[in-house]
Amino acid sequence: MLLPVPNSHFLLRQPRKPIYFSCSLSQSNSFNNQKWRTKLKNLSTWGIGGPCKYFVQVFHQNQLISAIRYCNEHSIRFMIIGKGSNCLFDDMGFGGCIILNCIELLETIEPGLYRVGSGYPFNRLGVQCATKGFTGLEFAGGIPGTVGGAAYMNAGANGQETADTIDCIEIITSEGEYRMLKKSDLDFGYRSSPFQDMEDLAAITAVTFRLEFSESARRRQQEYLKRRKFTQPVGERSAGSVFRNPLDWNISAAECIDRAGLKGYRIGGAMVSKKHANFFINCGGATSQDMLELIRLVKERVFKEFGNETDALHLTNIVESNDPNEGFGICLLGFLELSQHLG
Repeated sequence: MLLPVPNSHFLLRQPRKPIYFSCSLSQSNSFNNQKWRTKLKNLSTWGIGGPCKYFVQVFHQNQLISAIRYCNEHSIRFMIIGKGSNCLFDDMGFGGCIILNCIELLETIEPGLYRVGSGYPFNRLGVQCATKGFTGLEFAGGIPGTVGGAAYMNAGANGQETADTIDCIEIITSEGEYRMLKKSDLDFGYRSSPFQDMEDLAAITAVTFRLEFSESARRRQQEYLKRRKFTQPVGERSAGSVFRNPLDWNISAAECIDRAGLKGYRIGGAMVSKKHANFFINCGGATSQDMLELIRLVKERVFKEFGNETDALHLTNIVESNDPNEGFGICLLGFLELSQHLG
């Protein structure tokens, strides 16, 4: 799920020419001279998006706090992301500041208890834990993104989900304040977390995981990865599953789309994967409008196919804005939801 700027936490790729803030952010000349140089398409697994006005990388919690405070003091809209695996950016770009979360600490508190920076690659963490014989994050080995994004979305697969292993989470508010929240204080759901409705959230900065030992953890993970290779378009430019699976139906989102005859359907450079119908891929030169039109068409076709039997697909969590005063547009897409009403 992606929330309006600045209340979002997402994941992205390494840019070619990063701009660094000092912890104090007292010098802003280089920051102001680097406007519009970073392309959002290079920060998203979909490979779509225009330039952003400002861009900065942070490698420590204190740098993140400084960046947030700087943006607030200078009335700059900001968005914090990681691997960009859950983002659809507008081709017009973003007139604020993109903050790239590179907080990649990994601290072993005791065997099975790990404190991990929110910018740490989630798939790498999953492989490391399973290799050491700890269960709970085997599914993470095949999920692109970062630890912070996985906690924010409560990512999961193969009967496992991130929330099952969380001990506590550290966050920064939009005002730059630090908080630590215990698992008992948090109410997670299917692909949802309380952070999605937390109005003053700027970013998750660290997650502590508590795992149990299992001799079969690595074998189980290898089975998951093998299955993923044969059932998903690994290597294609996608954002993973676009729609959530409905909780009360005996059918997956991919099956709904497949039954509507939409596998391989294409608008411009955006296409429904022929391998997995819930993956929409950029097969070459896709624009943000191509992808949005494809998503909306899929929603309409599935509604026509299932009608009152399911009340079809309901798109949620799309944010679209065009600010004439800023001279930019941005559209943000998170996991969409199958629901009981047509939006």
